[in-house]
Amino acid sequence: MFNFQPSSKLDLKKFIETKYFKKILVIAGSKSFAQSGLKEFFSSLKEKNIKFFFKKKPFPEFKELLEIVKEIEIYLPDLIIAAGGGSVLDYAKIANVIELNSNIKREIISSACKLKKKNRKLIAIPTTAGSGAEVTANAVIYINNIKYSIESNLIKPDYFFLIPDFILGASNKVKASAGFDAVAQAIESLISRKSNKESVNYATQSLNLSLQHFINFLSKPNYENTCGMAFAANLSGKAISISKTTAPHALSYPFTSTFNISHGHAVSLTLNQFMKFNYKNLHHADCDFNLKERFQILFNKTKTKNIDEFDAYFNTLKKNANLECDFSKLGIDIKKFIPKLIEETSEQRLKNNPIKISKDIIRFLVLDS
Repeated sequence: MFNFQPSSKLDLKKFIETKYFKKILVIAGSKSFAQSGLKEFFSSLKEKNIKFFFKKKPFPEFKELLEIVKEIEIYLPDLIIAAGGGSVLDYAKIANVIELNSNIKREIISSACKLKKKNRKLIAIPTTAGSGAEVTANAVIYINNIKYSIESNLIKPDYFFLIPDFILGASNKVKASAGFDAVAQAIESLISRKSNKESVNYATQSLNLSLQHFINFLSKPNYENTCGMAFAANLSGKAISISKTTAPHALSYPFTSTFNISHGHAVSLTLNQFMKFNYKNLHHADCDFNLKERFQILFNKTKTKNIDEFDAYFNTLKKNANLECDFSKLGIDIKKFIPKLIEETSEQRLKNNPIKISKDIIRFLVLDS
């Protein structure tokens, strides 16, 4: 079992004010900055030189990343604070260590960008209970609407603060998408080919919390269920740092870049289909563990007896969270979109799936949803 100790605004204030930070750059989203209470928090800090960068894009894009890197080079902060959702945290994680040069776009695309740990520190303060980006060793950036991942222990934040007060103010739309991301990450981690005993431990503990608190976190938010979801997200982040994610995450990014569907919501669109596919093809599993036993863990956590009940459980969960999964109601002509979806799907994440997945399988599963 894990000992969960949430932080407070006072803990964060003492940390910032007692450390010898001359110049602080805060990276945030303008809307979440106001809704979360962060605006009032930073107004209360005394005798600190603080500059703010507010992201404009809904998901992390290369051009805006360059703006942040240039801001860092001009301002020269000795502390960066990333306060926001997964996109804000990803921006800060990359900008803090990237080596800017004329070939940087090509290097990111080819997974060969040069990273260097800087002297400045990075604090991550999530305002959503979702991605667990405050503890992951990877970050996402989009170039020409195609998602690329940067992975290195160098990008992990030096510190993180899980402060429920900053998460409570998020809209239900944000909470639902981010919360489902935490659930999906734990599920995918359990069946990922790269999973191990440690990641399974993190993932199961994450599900214990998220499945208990998710719907109440949306319908009756309070300090307790917000803490539960914050720690569930954190644990799911630790799980996927080891195991990585699988097919539903692989397909989620084109839905986000093309239709501006938030990340967790995008993951929810295909999670059921791929879980059913994986279970029905257990005998084709290519992994070092017993996939059927991992599914039994999931059945136990959801109090379901088989894959059909598991499927129904998550259909109900998504309905209660108002996560629409009907492509037509989302304005998606899925038959027309399939070629683009397949072209832009992350092959890296697909390889983590316990059952090999071809383009024809993707086409069939998505059209059958």
